[in-house]
Amino acid sequence: MPSTDPMIHAAADWAVIVVFGVVYLGMFLGGLPRLRLDRSGVALLGAVAVIAISGMGVVEAAEAIDLPTILLLFAFMVISAQMRLGGFYAAVTRRVGELPLPDAALLAALIAVAAVLSAVFSNDVVCLAMTPIVARLCLRRGTNPLPFLIGLACAANIGSAATLIGNPQNMLIGSVMRLDFAGYARAALVPVLISLVLLWGWLVCVPHERLEPLPPRDRRSEDPPLDVWQTTKGLVVAGALMGLFLFRDGPHEVMALVGAALLLLSRRLASAEFMKLVDWPLLILFMGLFVVNHAFEQTGLATQAVAWLAGQGVHLADPGPLMVVGVALSNLVSNVPAVMLLLPHLSGEPGAGVLLALVTTFAGNLLLVGSIANLIVADLARAQGIVIDWRRHATVGVPVTLLSLGVIWIWLRWGG
Repeated sequence: MPSTDPMIHAAADWAVIVVFGVVYLGMFLGGLPRLRLDRSGVALLGAVAVIAISGMGVVEAAEAIDLPTILLLFAFMVISAQMRLGGFYAAVTRRVGELPLPDAALLAALIAVAAVLSAVFSNDVVCLAMTPIVARLCLRRGTNPLPFLIGLACAANIGSAATLIGNPQNMLIGSVMRLDFAGYARAALVPVLISLVLLWGWLVCVPHERLEPLPPRDRRSEDPPLDVWQTTKGLVVAGALMGLFLFRDGPHEVMALVGAALLLLSRRLASAEFMKLVDWPLLILFMGLFVVNHAFEQTGLATQAVAWLAGQGVHLADPGPLMVVGVALSNLVSNVPAVMLLLPHLSGEPGAGVLLALVTTFAGNLLLVGSIANLIVADLARAQGIVIDWRRHATVGVPVTLLSLGVIWIWLRWGG
């Protein structure tokens, strides 16, 4: 039970504020100095600390976690695992790479494939599966790999904004704000398509530094062979879920869990193989931040800050402030924590939810560290001897992000 003594209560509030600050410092740094903690570890320990400090009960802490978001995220991790184990991503990338196309057309095809797959199966998973194949393709063709690999990361981020299941922050926004799946897709489709065209145009028209690949760390191909049956199962379930989400109301997380459960019923793929591909640290990150943010909200400091801004004429739900704050926070603490901080102050306005989803997703292209998808591409490219540092990424990421944010502003203000 929390203490009724005002001084003890105030001290507890300040202690929670300090923990909140340390947790979000960890989000910014990717961990804490001198400790081998990543973002998920920081969020977990932060949740434990605020529970102990505030006297929050276990039931209250559990209720602070948005369970539908966690279940939806888990279910699509299982579905994506099915597609990886079935060799689908690798087979599609290889098939596109084998097309007799000039570099500009091949780049357009790879951008389109990455964007479409990311809208359904998550941008991080798509980058994980496609990057080694695209890197080897560029080396084999003698093509500059820089526009292809940075284009892959940017296209995956942009494409994931097209639906409410394309990335974790969109799942969270859709669940908390109860956005209509089809309505969101209609609002997001045009900005996403225009941004993809601008990405391709920038990559094709602007000269890029010619990379001289280093000796690769790993020449082996670990791409799973295509299993037609397992791939078909995954595609049927994913297609059925997309149809249900588009044309039926109901708890999306339950539909997704049923689909994931059907895929787990397999005589050839052990459930342990699926579980190995589930991103458990990301789920822990979500749950920890839900608890930390709930404790911080109870201090009243966030409400006071938002009220002060409103008194100055700055309303977070307005397009201008939301875009500025969304881009800044997404590149300071990452897009998932940024969304968690902003959601409680948007008053359930659907337009603000759509804008938040698009802005925080597109903002991930700005800097190399702005998106996990970017880091996955950079790390896997380095294994093939291709170095993509922050400067090389910025030559594409910064202009493409600014252009795509401009598209969002114009579309939602005058065309949406």
